[in-house]
Amino acid sequence: MTGTLRTQLSLMMFLEFFIWGSWFVTMGIYLPNTLGSDGGETAMAYSTQSWGAILAPFIIGLIADRYFNAERILGILHLCGAVLMYLLYQTNDFNLFFPYLLVYMILYMSTLALVNSVAFNQMNDPGKEFPIVRVFGTTGWIVAGLLISYLNWDSELGISEGILRNTFLMASIASAVLGLFSFTLPKTPPRADRSKKVKISDVLGLDALSLLKDRNFLIFFLASVLICIPLAFYYQHAGQFLGEIGVANPAGKMTIGQVSEILFMLLLPYFFKRFGFKMTMLVAMLAWGIRYLLFAYGDTGDLVLLLLTGIALHGLCYDFFFVSGQIYTDSKAGKAYKSSAQGLITLATYGIGMLIGFWAAGKITDIYLLSDGVHDWQTIWMYPAGFATFVLIFFAVLFKNVKIKYNA
Repeated sequence: MTGTLRTQLSLMMFLEFFIWGSWFVTMGIYLPNTLGSDGGETAMAYSTQSWGAILAPFIIGLIADRYFNAERILGILHLCGAVLMYLLYQTNDFNLFFPYLLVYMILYMSTLALVNSVAFNQMNDPGKEFPIVRVFGTTGWIVAGLLISYLNWDSELGISEGILRNTFLMASIASAVLGLFSFTLPKTPPRADRSKKVKISDVLGLDALSLLKDRNFLIFFLASVLICIPLAFYYQHAGQFLGEIGVANPAGKMTIGQVSEILFMLLLPYFFKRFGFKMTMLVAMLAWGIRYLLFAYGDTGDLVLLLLTGIALHGLCYDFFFVSGQIYTDSKAGKAYKSSAQGLITLATYGIGMLIGFWAAGKITDIYLLSDGVHDWQTIWMYPAGFATFVLIFFAVLFKNVKIKYNA
């Protein structure tokens, strides 16, 4: 892969995740403070990610894989996304905000697969070349968060005066830039046979359901669904929590989690080889529980370090669980079900698990809304901490050790 091509793909990844990081973290702060949304409405807004994950395979499987070049569809989807983000920027009514966001996330979640398709299609050795390109995606998310805090959009003044809505305008501009830039990317033609009849089971990865006959894989599958329930609490309410208790520039501080993703990704190959799949997964689940306990007992005084440590655990929680799970799934699937199995796990985690989690998080935060308009966050965070501990015990007791090769 040439240096010019690597630069193109890296810029594509940077913009792809810069767009998402521009609004996703701070939406939990924006909705209650600007649109007056309650916990249930905030949960509905974040659940659009799950609906996007469930419905995106239809766009990819029925259109992108069969009829049009991936880079062209990527460009069209991001140009449409730019329009929708601009509508979100202008909207003051949640009843309009939600349908705009739902359509946007169905389109955006489709682009996540497309950028990978474009990148992999240009690589001779994806195992070595893809991580170098993909790290620019994480960098894009970090830069978006830091820029929001640098501009003070997430400051107390920015939140109270509605300036935080500029995050959607920033995402709109970036989406338009990526939409136009996508048409300059290398051609990535469709590979699927148009004459072959499309089956819903292929699109959703349901062919891999036979893997659930394996007891270990069934336990892993259930644990993957369950652990995404407490994960949803972090995505939906961590930014709102930091803003409500008075932590300055929460968007910038939340980028600590993305920095830790890079660090723990580098540690994962050693840990996986040294301690194996089961221990790696257990450490991730333990980190989830610890993170929420740190949130429950941290504050903006002398214990602010606890909050920052909880955010920094995001890389350990995410990399050690999801990447290890992808490796395990690949080892169990074999050649026949590799794509289907990964699709099934994505549907179970980002789809079913997080959909339940977003709903539960919204209900619980509404229950613990105090009379002075703030939340009893200590009690709220104990719920995901306790549930993560339950999943940890469930997996530790029922899953038997397996040996998996990891060719990093």
